[in-house]
Amino acid sequence: MRKFKYLAVFALPLTTYYALTGYGWVSYLPLIVFFGFVPLLELFFPPDKRNLNEQERILAQKDRFYDVLLYLTVPIQWAALTFFLFQTQESSLDYTTLIGRTISMGLMCGVIGINVGHELGHRSPGWDHLMGEILMLSSLENHFIPYHNNGHHLNVATHSDPATARKNESVYLFWFRSHFGSYFQAWRLEQHRLRRQAIHWFSWKNKMIKYTLAQIILLITIYLAFDLRAVLFFLTASIFGILLLETVNYIEHYGLLRKQKKNGRYERVQHHHSWNSDYVIGRVVLFELSRHSDHHYKANKHYQLLDSLDTSPQMPTGYPGMMVFALFPPLWFRYMNKQIQVFHSKQNLT
Repeated sequence: MRKFKYLAVFALPLTTYYALTGYGWVSYLPLIVFFGFVPLLELFFPPDKRNLNEQERILAQKDRFYDVLLYLTVPIQWAALTFFLFQTQESSLDYTTLIGRTISMGLMCGVIGINVGHELGHRSPGWDHLMGEILMLSSLENHFIPYHNNGHHLNVATHSDPATARKNESVYLFWFRSHFGSYFQAWRLEQHRLRRQAIHWFSWKNKMIKYTLAQIILLITIYLAFDLRAVLFFLTASIFGILLLETVNYIEHYGLLRKQKKNGRYERVQHHHSWNSDYVIGRVVLFELSRHSDHHYKANKHYQLLDSLDTSPQMPTGYPGMMVFALFPPLWFRYMNKQIQVFHSKQNLT
C-alpha cells in the first residue's frame, strides 16, 4: 500500500485545474498549497528515514505501477499546457488572475515537466527516455538532459559544475550562472560526444540542434494556433518552471565540494556531496528527488528504490520549505553555513 503515496503528485494537476478555471486568489491555489501549506505541514511531521528491505526492494523494482505513474504525467502535462493557453485567451481576465494562472502553469512546468522529465531522462535510450524529452519540451528545458547526465553527474560538487551552488552565493545570482552555464555546457558536451564518433557537430545527430528546432516549432505552433500573447504567457510559465528547477539545484548541493587529489582529479562522488531530505510530503510529490544523495551515488536507481543514508548532510525540512528559505539569502547563509560547518566537524570526528 505504501506505493500509493505517490498518487499525491497528482494534487498539483488537480489544483492547477482549479487555478486555470478560477479567478483572483484561486488562480494561485497550487502556489499556496505547495509553497504555503506543505512547508507548514512538514514542520510538524518528522522525517521518515526508513528504507526498503531486500524483499520490498525486489518487489518495487519489478512493479510497473511506479513507471505507469511517470507515464501518466506526459498526457497530463500537455493537456494542462493546452488548457492553460486556451484559458489565457479570455479578454476580460484581470492581471491578478493572469499572473496566478501563469505561475500555476509554471509549477506544472517545473514539477511535472522538468522533474519527471529528469527521472525519465536518466533511463536508457528508448520510450522512457523519449517521454522524458517530451516532458522537457513542455518547459523549453531539453538541454538539461545531456548536460545533467553527462556534465552535472560527472562534475557535481566542483567549480566545473555550474549547477553546484557555492558557499555564500545567493540563489538569485545562481539562477543565471547555473542556467546559462549548463546550456552552453550542453552544447560543448554534444560537440565532444560527436567528435569521439568522428561526426561534425553540425549534424542531425546533435541532440542540441534537434532540441532547438523542436522548441522553435513548438513556439511557432502556439503562435499559429493562438496568438503572440499566448506565446508570451507560455514563455513566462516556462521561465517560472526553470527558476523552480534552478532553486532546487541551488539547495541540493549548496556549499558542498569534493576534495581534489594531488593528480588534479577529484574524489569519487559520495553521499556527503548532496543534501538529503526525508520529509515525506516533499519526497512523494517530487518522486523522491529529495533523496538526492543516493541519486548521485547511483544515478541509474529508479526513484522508488532510493535510500536515505546517515552519511548525507540533512536538510532541516522538505524541499518546498527549503526553496522558500533560499529566497532570503541573509537567513539562508547564516543557517546553512553553520550546518555545513557542523557536518564537516562530524565528518572529521569519524
